Amino acid sequence: MTVDEQAWSRVLVLHARIEQELGKALHRRHGLGLSEYRALGKLATSPKGELRMQELAEAIGLNQSSVSRMCARLEDAGLTVRDLCEDDRRGVYSVITDAGRKRHAETEPTYGDVLRTALDKAASDPELATAVSAVRGA
Repeated sequence: MTVDEQAWSRVLVLHARIEQELGKALHRRHGLGLSEYRALGKLATSPKGELRMQELAEAIGLNQSSVSRMCARLEDAGLTVRDLCEDDRRGVYSVITDAGRKRHAETEPTYGDVLRTALDKAASDPELATAVSAVRGA
């Protein structure tokens, strides 16, 4: 294995560990999946609190089908609503609700705390310390 392949492997291990910790904590403490948390965050910080479904998919790294299912779950929970684009009836927006903003704000401290703790833990692993330093130095 080349040096680059070894470094990339460590990054992937670090990513998987962190994502797993974040996902478990958000679900356990707030009943929210990691992608749902990220979607609410992107919507909350967008200028009008809305994004086209395709834009949301690109922003959180999911495909269109996965985002549609995720948005349906968020709608069922009252955290978002769908809205048709007035200019292009084929365009569909996901719009964050006040309840969605509140839920995202409630989950932010958990996300930050778990991320920090998981990175601290990974930094103590000699195999991952360099990758953690790179992430924190970026």
